[in-house]
Amino acid sequence: MSRPVLSKLASPPLQLIAESRLPTPYAEFRIAVYKAEDGKEHVVLALGDLAGDPPLVRVHSECLTGDALFSLRCDCGAQLQAAMQRIAEAGRGVILYLRQEGRGIGLGNKIRAYALQDQGADTVEANHQLGFPADAREYGLAVRLLHQLGLRRIRLMTNNPRKLDALRADGIEIIERVALEGGRNPHNEKYLAAKAAKLGHWLTLP
Repeated sequence: MSRPVLSKLASPPLQLIAESRLPTPYAEFRIAVYKAEDGKEHVVLALGDLAGDPPLVRVHSECLTGDALFSLRCDCGAQLQAAMQRIAEAGRGVILYLRQEGRGIGLGNKIRAYALQDQGADTVEANHQLGFPADAREYGLAVRLLHQLGLRRIRLMTNNPRKLDALRADGIEIIERVALEGGRNPHNEKYLAAKAAKLGHWLTLP
């Protein structure tokens, strides 16, 4: 019996706003911006011909502090850079950059969570104290973007089992999980330990 098509997969394609080339230290990517129904604009970075063998894919949630401000409190910026480097080395692949700041709670609440962590809470406890789940992200949008790119079979760069399970549940065939670790430092040791212990992330801890 064939798997039923979920309603979110039957949604209309996201609106393509603009696209251009994007030279980076790793490779010259193509950048495309898509607008979702809620008005948020999401980014696709693509390199090479995506047809044929399943390409490397990174589904990356926005992290202003880590990606743009070089924060050492997380590993997000290091993961993004590592993903770009690996795709450049492979000569083909995609990064979906989703506007899901702070594991889905938004930038202001993320900084509130930082303040609670300064007082001793870990990253999961801080979210709970603010009234949020440990991880409020959802990946239906990523699935829709993959479908728009014609991708049903991928090699997923992630340490997050929830992300992998969510994509598979919506019909994306993940033929390989590629570990993506980096950026460990004294400021994020507790953060990484909590992600491994409480969120089940596949991380190599000391």
